[in-house]
Amino acid sequence: MHDTLFQPLAMGALEARNRVFMAPLTRGRSTQPGSVPNEMMATYYRQRASAGLIISEATGISVEGLGWPAAPGIWSDEQVEGWKLVTDAVHEEGGLIVLQLWHMGRLVHPLFLGGNPPVSASATTAPGHAHTFEGRKDYEQAREATTKDIERIVEDYRHAAENAKKAGFDGVQLHGANGYLVDQFLRDSTNLRTDEYGGSPENRTRFLREVLIALIDVWGADRVGVRLSPNGETQGCDDSDPAATFGAAAKVVEDLGLAFLELREPGPDGTFGATEVPKQSPLIRRIYSGPLILNSDYSPEGAVADIEAGRTDAVSWGRDFISNPDLPERFRLGAPIAPNENVPHSWYGRGPEGYVDYPMLIAQEQAAAE
Repeated sequence: MHDTLFQPLAMGALEARNRVFMAPLTRGRSTQPGSVPNEMMATYYRQRASAGLIISEATGISVEGLGWPAAPGIWSDEQVEGWKLVTDAVHEEGGLIVLQLWHMGRLVHPLFLGGNPPVSASATTAPGHAHTFEGRKDYEQAREATTKDIERIVEDYRHAAENAKKAGFDGVQLHGANGYLVDQFLRDSTNLRTDEYGGSPENRTRFLREVLIALIDVWGADRVGVRLSPNGETQGCDDSDPAATFGAAAKVVEDLGLAFLELREPGPDGTFGATEVPKQSPLIRRIYSGPLILNSDYSPEGAVADIEAGRTDAVSWGRDFISNPDLPERFRLGAPIAPNENVPHSWYGRGPEGYVDYPMLIAQEQAAAE
């Protein structure tokens, strides 16, 4: 039955060797100061290179856009050199890896910005608390991006895409989900603008389109993907008509001919505070004709059923890849899936514990035989 998961998949110029993809996972292990990838991160990705496609952890395109302690960036030469360690490691194992490009928008705390307010589609404040190097802090009100800000941020995405190419990635994915900057422009609870970037769903997708065009200029559409989260409220970001909003976003992706579209559709227990709402993927599947990847809370059996039914072309797994670096092999053999102990301190810790110390299946079997 699981043979379905091990069929290759062409996504533009990207050739995935199986349909078991690794979802982006923020892990907070970059070297500080500088948000620089390192050898430990290279080991982590090497261990997971059997995925059909690795979508890297969310990676800041600029100082302004990165507001998570020890998450990596892609704006400096030093970061490019650090990422080369990662891409070389994955490619040595025959793997495929794209870089997820991230601007957090209003979810960047002023502590990361020298006390200045973050930028967003509109002057809104996210609920809850930001993670900072000084502990949890209440979010503060963002300032509305001017048209000059938007032009500058689009160029920041372009520069990040150029650096991703220098670092040896196979392509890029735009992070357009989970209540971050692109999502803040898409949804009408956070986009209160009255100019050409606000109002109708088509206007609210304008920023998405402009960023994607910049990425395509660098990479070609056949090596660019995007992640969207057409679910309910996420990190305080919501929409009154998700079918209209995400239908318009899917049309942008279709018109530009992207290599792939990944949708995060978690259930009520998903992260980012997502709520149970009708899934938009059937609508999006009718609009976007390219390779579709679904994410969140899948069993291998559920993934096979959805692929065989034509609801998706591949599935991306997140938390299961944390504790099972060889997840595809475990699926192939029907082997037990090691539980992820749900310990966020190890998800976002600083050292190797809970990061690169999970055993491969073959090592477990050898230990059991001794």
